[in-house]
Amino acid sequence: MKLRNFLLSAITILLVWGCGNTKLEGDQASVANHSAKAKLFRERLEKSPSVLDDKDGNVIPSSDYKLSRKWEGNICKTVLTNTSDKVINPKEVIIFALEKHGINPESPVYGEGFQMLHQNGGTLAKHENRGSNSDKDHYRMKELRNIPTVYGLLNINVDEEENFMLGFTSCEKFIGRIAYDQKQMLIAVDAEGLALAPGESWNLEDFIFIDGENQGDLYDEMSDEIVKNHPAMKSEKMPIGWCSWYCYKEDITDEIMMKNLDIFAKKVPEMEYIQLDDGYQPYMGDWLDPNPAYGDVRKTIDGIAARGFKPAIWVAPFIAQKESRVFKEHPDWFVKGKDGKPLNSSSVTFGGWREGPWYCLDGTHPEVQAHLTHVIKTMREEWGVNYFKLDANYWGAIQDGAFYDKSATRIEAYRRGMEAILKGCDDQSVVLGCNAPIWPSLGLVTAQRTSADINRKWSNFRKLAIQNLSRCWQNEKVWDADPDCIVQTADSPFGGNPKEITKDEWFFHLTSIHAVGGFSLGSDKAELMTDEDFKILKKLLKPTGKGAKFKNSKLEVGVTDLGDTQYYYVFNWTEEPIDMDVELIKGAKLTDFWTEKEIGEFEGKYTVKQLAPHAAKLLVATKAEGQLGK
Repeated sequence: MKLRNFLLSAITILLVWGCGNTKLEGDQASVANHSAKAKLFRERLEKSPSVLDDKDGNVIPSSDYKLSRKWEGNICKTVLTNTSDKVINPKEVIIFALEKHGINPESPVYGEGFQMLHQNGGTLAKHENRGSNSDKDHYRMKELRNIPTVYGLLNINVDEEENFMLGFTSCEKFIGRIAYDQKQMLIAVDAEGLALAPGESWNLEDFIFIDGENQGDLYDEMSDEIVKNHPAMKSEKMPIGWCSWYCYKEDITDEIMMKNLDIFAKKVPEMEYIQLDDGYQPYMGDWLDPNPAYGDVRKTIDGIAARGFKPAIWVAPFIAQKESRVFKEHPDWFVKGKDGKPLNSSSVTFGGWREGPWYCLDGTHPEVQAHLTHVIKTMREEWGVNYFKLDANYWGAIQDGAFYDKSATRIEAYRRGMEAILKGCDDQSVVLGCNAPIWPSLGLVTAQRTSADINRKWSNFRKLAIQNLSRCWQNEKVWDADPDCIVQTADSPFGGNPKEITKDEWFFHLTSIHAVGGFSLGSDKAELMTDEDFKILKKLLKPTGKGAKFKNSKLEVGVTDLGDTQYYYVFNWTEEPIDMDVELIKGAKLTDFWTEKEIGEFEGKYTVKQLAPHAAKLLVATKAEGQLGK
């Protein structure tokens, strides 16, 4: 501890004399475009020191390395070089160590999680987890210096008229992390304690700082920079259809599938994909082996095609249970623990939601890469499936394990595994990431789930709407967004009491799905759906293809602008009826999307009067016909 305090004091002194081991280069032109507050924050970034921690939390002497930071507009590119005559093993490469960030500690924030199920909210001073599966507690990932930590992106509503957006626009080798509290901010990459040899350099991940009034515009700029490093893979047409999971879970059979499809073929022939979601495999990991309890999966796939639909399948490519054939026959394929044996995932993180503890296939192993390619290629070429929901992807980037390639980070292990999967696909494949590490998946999937699992209760509808609307900026930009499934019937295999859900709450859920503009898959038992349910489902099977834009993290009023038509989304998250103003892009005729009732023609703004608690409005704006304000 004394050594750490001494080195931190020394770094502070070096900062005064020019940042010590940190070489500053930059393009100051973009600074002129910042607001006064943002210019001051940018100056704090540029003057801040860099610090390296080893895996034990000790500060690595600054004389052992050089970290160069070169600004190109709003992007900072960084390189770490070992300038000593010995190997160094940095764990935390803190690119910017701000002892005082100078931002109002009560500023609301939104920060990404490492894992799909986690997001961060609250304020700089008071962190809040969004979702019940946090990176720190559920997945047991250590925070940066024990302060709240986000991954990839942090947006700060510094005041009513301005947002700061900080983040990493690449994720090739390292995961970028931002830790903060009411006073300090640390911007870093996790180097995982890997060895950096004398004279060797690492290109770290690209960092961005931008500011503006509308967070939706900042997300557009962020996504534009991301796709420069990770070109987007997207489907030509947004997938629509039905998923078996939220009405049957893994207790599904070929007979049950066909019973539903016979109804769907008559009621909603416009469905495209039928997603068989779990239950067809004998064991987790043995995806190509038959499961007598299910029946013949090939027969199901043929039956889907015979009814005019396309088959989609669930597979968890990076995991296996110990009873599986792949685990018994190829123990050398798995990520290892400290004892050299396959790592039991529950010893370092959450061990899996079913048939655990799971063991994790090592994406750096050449034979594993060949296996992953073979599984997907077989399903595509021999089974006739070209839509793959890849679940449990996080376990492909598991922490605290030993990989076949000792020089690889967990980010590289995951990305190599995903690249092997893509070799089994073709240019028409739908590749959906689920329970995935968000930033490490950039450029490797055509689509990404943007929320936890849907469940038929208000608290879940609310939670998922926050998660999805916080990420709907990604839709059409970095990948297609999947907000999870549309549910309308009060029948749930997950318990609870769906009959307590009010009509307003059902439509709150449905409106949030439409706002994402992405995947639209129903997941109700066909026999329980009414004609009205089918009518609503058909409306949602025409997604906009674009995510709604929200001005700030309150997520109260959003808009999707399609040129001739705009969709306005109004959400009451409170427990009281409230008036809510909608700023109109242009004068327009407004219609209620769900009831199809014309409201009138307006310009400037429209006020939704006394919107009920837990309610939402979806307004369609089309060209005015000369009766504005009436």
